[in-house]
Formats: sequence, structure tokens, C-alpha cells
Amino acid sequence: MNFDELKKAAEGLLQQHGDKVEMAVEKVGELAKERFGHEEQIDQGVQKIKDLIPDGNDGAGRG
Repeated sequence: MNFDELKKAAEGLLQQHGDKVEMAVEKVGELAKERFGHEEQIDQGVQKIKDLIPDGNDGAGRG
């Protein structure tokens, strides 16, 4: 499997399961805030990641 095929497969899975990925990103963000503090920076990072997740309608990221 070459990189392009792997990328397409990952994009397809993200399109199908973006809601689960988003929930996981939120959970990891909360755990990071508990452990490391820096709440504002972590929240910004989580939001940037969530903006990249397709919304399931048109394949575009939210944001």
C-alpha cells in the first residue's frame, strides 16, 4: 500500500467516524489539562484538531 492509498483510507475512516475521533480528541484534551495544566493552550490545540475533522456532509472541515 502506498502513501496515497493509506491517506485515502484514513480520510474515508475519518469521514465515517469523525464524531468518535472528535470525542476522543476532547477526552485527551481534558486528560492533558488535568495532568499538565495550560488549559488555554490545550483548548486551542483541541479546537484546531476538531476544525480538521470532516463534518460528514461535504468532507470539509468544520471551522
